[in-house]
Amino acid sequence: MHLSAGIVGYSGYSGAELVRILERHPHVEPVLLEHRDDGAAASPIRYAGGPRRVACTPEAVRNEGLAVVFLATPPEVSMELASFMLAAGARVVDLSGAFRLGTAANYLTWYKQEHTQPELLADAVYGLPEYCRERIPGARLVANPGCYPTAANLAIRPLLEAGVIDRSAGVICDAKSGVSGAGRKPNLKNSFCEVTENFSAYSVLNHRHVPEVLMVSGLEEREFSFTAQLLPLDRGILETIYFRTSRASVGSAEELLATYEKRYAGEPFIRLYNPGQMPDLQGVARTNFCDIGAAYDAKTGRAVVVSAIDNLVKGAAGQAVQNMNLMFGFPETAGLL
Repeated sequence: MHLSAGIVGYSGYSGAELVRILERHPHVEPVLLEHRDDGAAASPIRYAGGPRRVACTPEAVRNEGLAVVFLATPPEVSMELASFMLAAGARVVDLSGAFRLGTAANYLTWYKQEHTQPELLADAVYGLPEYCRERIPGARLVANPGCYPTAANLAIRPLLEAGVIDRSAGVICDAKSGVSGAGRKPNLKNSFCEVTENFSAYSVLNHRHVPEVLMVSGLEEREFSFTAQLLPLDRGILETIYFRTSRASVGSAEELLATYEKRYAGEPFIRLYNPGQMPDLQGVARTNFCDIGAAYDAKTGRAVVVSAIDNLVKGAAGQAVQNMNLMFGFPETAGLL
């Protein structure tokens, strides 16, 4: 089976990563959908001899026979485009936060904007394959998870399910990301002179990715402290997660890792480190892996888990392709390994 897949926002960082992955996918032909200034922003060299470009219109979606369209666009643009893509017969994988939070009220609370397509929220399936795999194949609209919640939920939820975490002591997530997570649109805070040789926290106590962690992990907001920080790097997310264990539930780092091994047996994109060893950003760069390491102090019950992903791959484009593979019955690893 082969299909054509449209990409809107291909000139952005996540969109360009989608093009890179889909060009090597054995079952997919990427088609670039030109929306607004995509054509002017894209390098003529990057795509020379590569995917063809067509206008981003319902007619083009139908004429090209696009089975799926990836929206690597801001939330307000995704809301504008998703409905007509679906009406034109394509399924949609949206990389923005437009359809992740379930209700228009949640979206208003965390994104500080009215949701313009609330009727589509009931159709949207949250696309974290390791926890939502059963619902994704039948979905018309998949809400690709945020990058920070992907790394956090893959690390936290297995421990909560196993009763390992002492929830009364809270969970702290210290998250650090490369600058590409802020997108390609010029912004003074993300300019070279502001970022290089610098390190800063942002959106403290009100980051819009927090509700995704709560929704998937099962934590309450009062139990979870999250701080996002900007690294002077182009890509990657590393999250250091601190918590105390329920004393009777775990006695060593080996037991913590055994919880992950049981939950993620057979998962192709989860890699566990040996006890006391921790992942780093170089190990996950340009891959769809989430690497997890754990350390534990039995005397105090303190535990530290480190979760690392590439924010543009497992945190965006790679996970979007993983979702597409599930939607159309391809091997889940197609184009990604």
